[in-house]
Amino acid sequence: MSLGVRSTSGSSPPDSDPPPANSRSGNQRSAAPQLLLFADPLLRHGLAQLLSGEPSGYRVALTADALQGAPQLILWCLAAPLPAPELLLAEVQQLQERWQPAPILLTLPAGATDRRDRWLALPVQGLLQEPDHDALLEAITTLLAGGRVVHLDASGSAAAAPPSSAPVLGLGQWLLLSGLQQIDADLALCAHLLDPPPQSLLQQLLLEGRQRELRAARQLLLWIWAPAQLAWSQEIPELPSPPAEASSTALTRRPSTNLTLRQRDASSVWQAIRGRLQETCRAELANRSGLLLALEGLSPSRREDLLLALLEQFDRLRLRLMQDNQRGVALQDSWRTWQAELRREALRCMAGTYVQLPCDGSLRPVADTLLASAALTDDDPELPDPQPMLVSLVQAKPVMVDGRLLPPDEPLALLHLELLVSNWLVRSAELICLDVLACCGAWPELRRYLLRPELLSTRNLERLRNRLSAQQRWSEWFERPVLLYESRRQLFRLDQGTIDTLALTEPRDQELRRLGWWQQLVTLALEGRDALAPQLQALLRRLGDLVVVLLTQVVGRGLGLIGRGILQGMGRSVGRS
Repeated sequence: MSLGVRSTSGSSPPDSDPPPANSRSGNQRSAAPQLLLFADPLLRHGLAQLLSGEPSGYRVALTADALQGAPQLILWCLAAPLPAPELLLAEVQQLQERWQPAPILLTLPAGATDRRDRWLALPVQGLLQEPDHDALLEAITTLLAGGRVVHLDASGSAAAAPPSSAPVLGLGQWLLLSGLQQIDADLALCAHLLDPPPQSLLQQLLLEGRQRELRAARQLLLWIWAPAQLAWSQEIPELPSPPAEASSTALTRRPSTNLTLRQRDASSVWQAIRGRLQETCRAELANRSGLLLALEGLSPSRREDLLLALLEQFDRLRLRLMQDNQRGVALQDSWRTWQAELRREALRCMAGTYVQLPCDGSLRPVADTLLASAALTDDDPELPDPQPMLVSLVQAKPVMVDGRLLPPDEPLALLHLELLVSNWLVRSAELICLDVLACCGAWPELRRYLLRPELLSTRNLERLRNRLSAQQRWSEWFERPVLLYESRRQLFRLDQGTIDTLALTEPRDQELRRLGWWQQLVTLALEGRDALAPQLQALLRRLGDLVVVLLTQVVGRGLGLIGRGILQGMGRSVGRS
């Protein structure tokens, strides 16, 4: 903790220490909240003076014997080396059982967030890493008011954290990207040699011809082998860095966890999730999902407007469901009934209610035209059951996370709910963007207003739509049956200005039974492969053993005998001569 005094050793709650002096009067002292402080000797005296002085004026007890009644908050400052996770969990549970309902504020040293889930699973109301003076006082105030605070800075664990997994490229894609980068490097070299132009006319003509040749080769590669990420963009993604460089790059991208709840009800949980998602949506989103997204076709400003409008409509629908006070299946049915209207209102907010653009010699309202041609009633089959998300955000009921029922204000539960909301946000935006792209194909002026500059060309726009259609068919016919058979669900996640995917394992037997005949054949092929794979491996292993025996025992010995006979014959002929 950066509070002016550093601790050097120890991590368990001390047993005895003299209480700090306090100059406040008896009435003021009894009215101030009482804190129970556990820290190292060098740190607790400085903290006690800081917390008991102006302007905070808390009553600080350094031992249980020095308490006057029950404490209103327990502050435990850990120092390196940290205790074992099991020991730390046991001590926290003992503190909870003894001083319940006093909240526990746990502070961590720098470099202690290498395993974030371990810290988030602790039953504490406050979790801070290396807090400064203002952050500590603000966290204490929030906890005393009944809230929750979590602040873990991933940058402090750079030395101990493993590198994040970079997207794996296939051999063909890797060769394509490396070839394009080599072509770009040669083009830059030719441009450098032509600036200024050489004195020899022949050399200048050769360099210009080389440039034309490289540009033609580049266009040919893009036309034949371009992957989905290069459907309408000429930008070349970077190849994965070597392991030594990839670790440092990945560590800088590890997200921090900052959560602040003023209260522990459903509204406070939703406001925390909404604030985090709004901050991410306002950034320039980078697609790291490995999929081609229709959302990328919108200009950055329209993309931000659409995502923020969906969040606003989600908030309004949540308030409506809270007022209706529905339960169980009725809550889920109401949510699905209002989805089409929610998307229409979000599309209207994104397009602008009063915006008009020229079309066929007359001005037409953008929002009304889009709503008239858009089919926003379709549902995404990959959206999970909304019941767990709704009962937590509307009724503040526990949610299942990793086999445990957790209240929605728990950090792990809140992050899980944020994942569900972000997945709904991205998938709803995708359904809207598909209709927007279809309408832009017949309205050129609408492309300038809504889409990226690269999609002003009719060829680029149609190529993007064709790639999206092909990706959707491939996902529906092959990828989705595999996911259903493996009981996995692919969720989109908005985090730190990126859109990536996360696989969630959950039972999907009912969806598997509703598949069509072609998808059923895919699952049967997977089942047949799983059934025949052990027998085929055993057969190949035995065939390999048989080939080894034939080569070593039969062919090898036969060749050895032939060679020995040749050598003996040559020796006899040499002896006669």
